[in-house]
Amino acid sequence: MSRMPSATTSASTSPAITVAEAGLGLRERKKLRTRQAIREAARRLIDDRGYDSTTVEQIAAAAEVSPSTVFRYFPSKEHIVLTDDYAQSSMAILRERPADEPPLAALRAVVTEMVRRLAEDFSEEYRWRRELVRQVPAIRALVGEQQDRWVEFVSEAFAERAGLPAANLEIRVLVGAVTGAFHQVLWGDHGEDADLVEMIERALTVLERPDAVGRPNTSPGVA
Repeated sequence: MSRMPSATTSASTSPAITVAEAGLGLRERKKLRTRQAIREAARRLIDDRGYDSTTVEQIAAAAEVSPSTVFRYFPSKEHIVLTDDYAQSSMAILRERPADEPPLAALRAVVTEMVRRLAEDFSEEYRWRRELVRQVPAIRALVGEQQDRWVEFVSEAFAERAGLPAANLEIRVLVGAVTGAFHQVLWGDHGEDADLVEMIERALTVLERPDAVGRPNTSPGVA
């Protein structure tokens, strides 16, 4: 397997870690730093040896923890690569949206904010992950599982906001479509390496104006 683009930001200087530690007690800060140390060790080893040749035992040794500690923080090696602290914040972003906001507008705001945070704090790490998603079947499969769970959680949240059953088909179709756009921007092999925020705006505009797709001299991203 080819070497991955390097992504070796120090846990002690990561802006995301600094923000996440704000207001935490000593025990919680220690857990957060252990979690980040494991992820940093995994990246270094994968850069050097390749994903398939890197074991959890090697990651644990490099992070100076036991393999059991690694598994307390991450269910599998794939989760070390894909675990995204910002993805967990999506529900908090949704809760901040106006209750009467149309679902597509609220989803657009949530997804755009998630992509903006990813682009600002983890641009190098994102590119590293993207190559692994494209090259490693097990990681690609986990992306699908995580997106399925996200559709489930977000659909339930929107159904509650609208006073509809959790299994409402229309809401699930809408959330699934937005999730598909999110997937194509972040992980799809579309041949572009442009600004992520601009790309997600284009992708979501396609959902708002699908009839413009494929028309000569017409871009769905242009009003």
